[in-house]
Amino acid sequence: MKKFFTILILSSLLSLMTAPQTEAATTAPAISAKSCILIHAGDGEVLYEHNADAKMLIASTTKIMTTIVVLEHCAPEDKVQIKPEWCGVEGSSMYLKAGETYTVEELLYGMMLVSGNDAAVALACHTAGSIDAFAKLMNDKAAELSMTSSAFKNPNGLDEKGHYSTARDMAKLTDYCMRNAEFRAVVSCKSSSIAGKSYVNHNKLLWNLNGCLGVKTGYTLASGRSLVSCCERDGTRYICVTLGDPNDWDDHAALYDWAFRNWSDRAIIDVNFTVSLPVVSGTETAVRITPECTIKRFLPAGTDVSYRVELPRFVFAGVTEGESAGRITAIINGMPVASARLLYAQSVAQKSKTTVSSWACFSRLGSILLQYS
Repeated sequence: MKKFFTILILSSLLSLMTAPQTEAATTAPAISAKSCILIHAGDGEVLYEHNADAKMLIASTTKIMTTIVVLEHCAPEDKVQIKPEWCGVEGSSMYLKAGETYTVEELLYGMMLVSGNDAAVALACHTAGSIDAFAKLMNDKAAELSMTSSAFKNPNGLDEKGHYSTARDMAKLTDYCMRNAEFRAVVSCKSSSIAGKSYVNHNKLLWNLNGCLGVKTGYTLASGRSLVSCCERDGTRYICVTLGDPNDWDDHAALYDWAFRNWSDRAIIDVNFTVSLPVVSGTETAVRITPECTIKRFLPAGTDVSYRVELPRFVFAGVTEGESAGRITAIINGMPVASARLLYAQSVAQKSKTTVSSWACFSRLGSILLQYS
């Protein structure tokens, strides 16, 4: 009898928790990058890589590290008065002038939107007192994040001996950075007005790629085009890094489309699932039951999930909302992968003795048992 009840619930769960899946296309697109990696954000699972551990020049994608170090050492509202030696830095610029005053936040936007090398120097010197001292903070952060194939010499990514990273390390860094709300706000911003000047983000993916959340472009003659990006659709988030890639916009878009077709974060246990359990001698004839939490797993498209549900065939009143009623376990390829308690989603009081007879109670119980005989 219990087996029949379990199968009935499984049928409901499968229809509610398992969306129709299309067969996965397994071939990754051809990529032009000298070095590349695509990871699932959060757990760092690698979906695609090519030469991902090669030590490369990373140009202005360096500013990803600069931004997180600044955010972790300074308040966004801190005031920074620009010194003459911070102005006129080669390459892309925010065009700072000596004597001007900006907040840390304004300099971060100028650095990340238009890749201001002068803003990077100003932020580094404000944070640590000098470029060398700031580089030490960058390298300390790299060590903390186990970026074992990276070394930083400056905050802006201008070519310098001993300044390098890898696609794998930059993906690891970006995964960490995207958990910071202030970082996300900066890198996802398309344009900003600072001190009466308008700055537009160089990252074209923010306009052209569905779900793009940022992060940073980079280019020098020696490094070629570098691009680090993050993209999220329907709750699934990926991070892509390409170094030395003349076709980076299209390559990132192609890799993301391929990844979203083939994998997703799925709610294998969902709080929105509800089942009714018969109640004997209660003010209601049934009580709603739901999992205590939603549990997601990153899965290939087409993955089948089955469930084992442990519940009684009925319950006697009264029951209290939030109390444990049983357990649900998700199973993939015959192995349990997640489990959660099933909770009463409502309270059901016992009928008063004056309104229920012994005969009515036994009659209700017999009716329930007949359903599962």
